[in-house]
Amino acid sequence: MAEKRETHSRSAPTRRRILAAARRQFAADGYERTTIRTVATEADIDPSMVMRYFGSKEGLFAAAASFELALPDLAAVPARQRGRVLAQHFFALWGDRGGGLAILLRTAATNEGAAEQVRKVFREQVVPAIAAVAPDAPAARAALISSQFLGVAYTRFVVGIPELKKLDEKILVAALSRTIQRYLDGPLDRI
Repeated sequence: MAEKRETHSRSAPTRRRILAAARRQFAADGYERTTIRTVATEADIDPSMVMRYFGSKEGLFAAAASFELALPDLAAVPARQRGRVLAQHFFALWGDRGGGLAILLRTAATNEGAAEQVRKVFREQVVPAIAAVAPDAPAARAALISSQFLGVAYTRFVVGIPELKKLDEKILVAALSRTIQRYLDGPLDRI
């Protein structure tokens, strides 16, 4: 048992190095242009090690593109501040390059596995968070909210629209906050 733990503790840094290289490449080059060999080269290991840890390119992608939103408990936030809290959370999550979300956005249009990963995050993380505070039509509200965040992330981090890239984060948070707040508590037929 001690030998197994020792092997696992030695393999963890290698696994992290592989995942870091894969995340960078999937985000920069997309699914199609990223290869096991290029990831292995960047991680400074033999390609067989990538296969050992992840089994296939699809397995590597699934691990690299796993995305935990860690959404705040909106029920604990005053109702009129929820839009701002969500907008701030997403900007913190994205960082300056879009993080794991950029991987998914770059590849979801051409890769069904990536598209399903986006849908899974939506179903399992976004809808329940919105349902906790907006029980009428939570899936529709969550879809509208997601469209705003994904649209901004795509145009800012993947397409790289210069004006959006340069726009101060505080301005983006303020603009998105108002829209998200409307989607959270406004009547759906007037949103």
